[in-house]
Amino acid sequence: MSDTRMERMRSRFQAALAPLELTLDDDSALHAGHAGAASGGGHYNVRIVSLQFEGLKLVTRHRLVYDSVHDMMHKEIHALAITALAPSEV
Repeated sequence: MSDTRMERMRSRFQAALAPLELTLDDDSALHAGHAGAASGGGHYNVRIVSLQFEGLKLVTRHRLVYDSVHDMMHKEIHALAITALAPSEV
């Protein structure tokens, strides 16, 4: 189930942000026993490099990332650590 969840997340990030680079890691095992883990929501770490982030503030970049998986938040995704960079910052 986690692989399918990660595939859906990856697909949504790609569709919404057309990343030049996308790294998605499942850190759920590091949070075993955590309240969010008990509810079935996973802990993920994503690094996205996208032209869409050029000139945007960090909060706006994060909002774009969250918006791409909004219906998965708090159900399938308990926590999402985001690194959102423009190509000029890499």
